Amino acid sequence: MSITLYLHPFSSYCQKAKMAFYEKEIPFETRMLDGSEPGASDFAALWPIGRFPVAVEGERLVFEATGIIEYLEARFPDAMPLIPADPLAAAEVRMWDRFLDNYISYPQQRLVYGKLGREADDPPRWRAALETAYGLLDARMAGREWVAGDFSLADCAAAPALLYADWSHPIPEGLAALKAYRARLLARPSYARALDEARPWRAYFPLGAPEGRD
Repeated sequence: MSITLYLHPFSSYCQKAKMAFYEKEIPFETRMLDGSEPGASDFAALWPIGRFPVAVEGERLVFEATGIIEYLEARFPDAMPLIPADPLAAAEVRMWDRFLDNYISYPQQRLVYGKLGREADDPPRWRAALETAYGLLDARMAGREWVAGDFSLADCAAAPALLYADWSHPIPEGLAALKAYRARLLARPSYARALDEARPWRAYFPLGAPEGRD
């Protein structure tokens, strides 16, 4: 039975989920949530919260990017693991997944929503939050290839988070370990594929999509 993923390709959290599908080589169908496809009109009834991505397999609905990746881990145990079997290693991966979503993606999105007028516009607050998170993550990545052991759920979170964060408030030049980590993530075939699929919407990024930092 095929999995259907309700998404928009330019969404960071949709890219996070798609990256896991591509890493695990799990086929899926998509429903575009930009009004261009007739099949997406049922999304409001399916998930009244209205946030995406959402995955559907048969009668099972799975929401949030992390939840979808956790589901794929359980549903396809023989595919490439993104969460370690060891409970302590798994806890570390999940902890860094939350770090990337809460302390990189969240302040980055506040900058965007402020620009759009959806929230109070307070760039100094959110740039300072990103600066703090950047420094912590740079220290973490010193001498590491991936953020928590082998490539994992946390790195799926990191790829789109750091793409858009650097667009919104550039990573300082002195944070060499973090900049190198971002470059590795963008070169990862699974993320390069998701990013290519998002390119048609780059011009719509409210803060401007800079050249040469993708």
